[in-house]
Amino acid sequence: MSELTKKYYRISEVAEILDIPASTLRFWESKFTVIHPRRNAGGLRMYTPADIEKIRMIYYLVKEKGLKLDAAQEQLRTNSSGVARRFEAVERLRAIRARVVALREAMGRLR
Repeated sequence: MSELTKKYYRISEVAEILDIPASTLRFWESKFTVIHPRRNAGGLRMYTPADIEKIRMIYYLVKEKGLKLDAAQEQLRTNSSGVARRFEAVERLRAIRARVVALREAMGRLR
């Protein structure tokens, strides 16, 4: 998970950060009420770090847990704090696993 340092991100930047197509972002924007990026004077979508975190949660529900779009929308509507806690726990576990794998590889190189 990368550190988000800017106030606003263009759709192409968000697509790159999350490694998903911009078309998926536009589609999810039409299906999920929690995604509503601002538009600049030229009409381009400008996502905040909070928007990106919501999209990460949607990705987790749809792509990783395998929920249908309606079920994911319902989860976010009725239990957004629970979804956020589970998502954060999964992200922390992934980071720990990556560190353990890196340590194991480093130990293997020392032998």
